[in-house]
Amino acid sequence: MRTRLLPLLIVLMAAVLLALGVPLAVSLAAAQQQRVVVDRIDDTARFAALAQFVTDRPGGSRTEVTDERGETLAKELGTYYDVYGIRAGVFYRDDTPMANAPGDWFLPQKGEGRDAFNEALLGRRSHDPEQVWPWQRSRLVVASPVIRDGDVVAVVVTDSPTGQMRSRILHGWLFIGAGEVAAMLLAVGAALRLTGWVLRPVRVLDATTHDIATGRLKSRVAVAGGPPELRRLARSFNEMADNVEQVLEQQRAFVADASHQLRNPLAALLLRIELLALELPEDNEEIASVRTEGKRLAQVLDDLLDLALAEHAEADLRLTDIGALAAERVAAWGPAAEAKGVRLTGTCPATTAWADPVTLSSALDAVIDNAVKFTPAGKGVEVEVAAAGDTATVVVTDGGPGLSDDELCRVGDRFWRSAAHQNIKGSGLGLSITRTLLAAGGGSISYAHHEPHGLRVTVSLPRTGAGGAGG
Repeated sequence: MRTRLLPLLIVLMAAVLLALGVPLAVSLAAAQQQRVVVDRIDDTARFAALAQFVTDRPGGSRTEVTDERGETLAKELGTYYDVYGIRAGVFYRDDTPMANAPGDWFLPQKGEGRDAFNEALLGRRSHDPEQVWPWQRSRLVVASPVIRDGDVVAVVVTDSPTGQMRSRILHGWLFIGAGEVAAMLLAVGAALRLTGWVLRPVRVLDATTHDIATGRLKSRVAVAGGPPELRRLARSFNEMADNVEQVLEQQRAFVADASHQLRNPLAALLLRIELLALELPEDNEEIASVRTEGKRLAQVLDDLLDLALAEHAEADLRLTDIGALAAERVAAWGPAAEAKGVRLTGTCPATTAWADPVTLSSALDAVIDNAVKFTPAGKGVEVEVAAAGDTATVVVTDGGPGLSDDELCRVGDRFWRSAAHQNIKGSGLGLSITRTLLAAGGGSISYAHHEPHGLRVTVSLPRTGAGGAGG
């Protein structure tokens, strides 16, 4: 979620900075040019004042100014060009120069210089020339009219290089850019802190939800930081978790109490059945059936009590050699398999994983017991231990009749037994207890078909845990 929220905040802040920085940069460029334009207008106004009193040129073809004021104007223009490198000239209405510097510079026939000259002929000074940008190598032309007796008799034109102005604009832009980068870095830092502050309760809530989903019902969300809405959500989540835990605890307590309380009356009933059997013939089928059902009911009550305890127990995880443990269970079930005529073999290399040894032993006992129970004589049961990445597995395959696809979806449910196995001893709780015990330690159990026939049961255990990595 942070990877989606953070770019959104950064894009918004970048847009705000650009919305502020671009107009600022444009304003800076305009201010620098306006400063130059005002300076040139002052210069042209001074030259126009000098040219205003220059004696009119004689008629005919004469174009040079010979009076003293004309010489002063020409000298001023020359000095101006030598000092500042700015071309300047005073031109009559017919474009002929009254005075110009340098001497080989004349009024252009088109372009900005001509436009400024024409505008000045109308009695207007240049006030808004086209903006010059740092990447443009253009020149800045400013013109002012020379007015005598209310008429425009000539025009002062200055043609300025823009290198220094463009350099100042560029330096100002670099300063603005550095400020934008610094502001962006601060904004990214603020966005990181903001998203961390907003999403920290969400991450804690997600981790706590995962803990509760994996059986750690005591986990709760610390209501310490974040926005008020998320703090209220955390409190509501804790209240919900408390209620769920209370309901589950009441359910477990009821199952455990009911199982425990029913055992004594059932034991008394079984005793009376045995006393009654002493007064009946030994081959009485009814009393034998009643005795069998009574023992089955006792087994169901014992399994219910084990299931209630399993749901309440916490796993004692430790780094365990599941290969050695699986080999031990194979050896323990060997006599029972041999007595039934079933081949029980194991491939159990040394493999470590995080597990509760008692829980794993109970789980393997339940799985191997089922495999041996449903495998006909002459067939085999194989136990194989393997490791792949962060998971270690114990796979038990048998040669029994197996289960259908629909039955595979239900295997492990409480009290569920296949219709084809109703006459085989069992309560239907063994695999449910196994699944509960494994889930408490982060493990799992899954079922699949085994070709050509039979069932494949896989017990998966994590190789990494709170203690580190498994070997």
